Amino acid sequence: MSIDAAAFKKGMRHLAASVTLITTRLKDQRGGLTATAVCSVSAEPPQILVCVNKTASAHDPIGEAGFFCVNILCPDHRKLAERFAGMDGIEGDDRFNDLGEWTTLTTGAPVLKGCPVSFDCKLVTELSAGTHTIYIGEIVDVALHDTASPLLYADGTFVHGAALKKAAQAA
Repeated sequence: MSIDAAAFKKGMRHLAASVTLITTRLKDQRGGLTATAVCSVSAEPPQILVCVNKTASAHDPIGEAGFFCVNILCPDHRKLAERFAGMDGIEGDDRFNDLGEWTTLTTGAPVLKGCPVSFDCKLVTELSAGTHTIYIGEIVDVALHDTASPLLYADGTFVHGAALKKAAQAA
């Protein structure tokens, strides 16, 4: 027995998650998408997974390039989260224009400056899972910004993660 997609989506809205930009570069074109389906896999070797809808414009470029970066966003990046989720109609490489400051690390995938953390990954495994592909990347480089707080997504809205950070520091 299986539940319908609408019930699944409604239930998943209660699973709070960090908002990320998954970015890649294929030849001279950058690509990316907003995602919350991100999870650590292993500390030795350091690996992370991302779940990407097969219809996303960045889906195929991630697989073809063989690398990606997981940029954990902060509240100041909300407009970028909306843009990379397709909310303003801007597509492809143009999503990187006018918002954010971009650099690269080891792989050449776009890295957004000012994120709490960006994980630069080389693709090691991909698995098909329904409407999505699970891309597993080995983390080959990392950029940390310890004072930045994460942007979270819960119950269909963006939530400021600073309150969580303050609570953790008080403990």
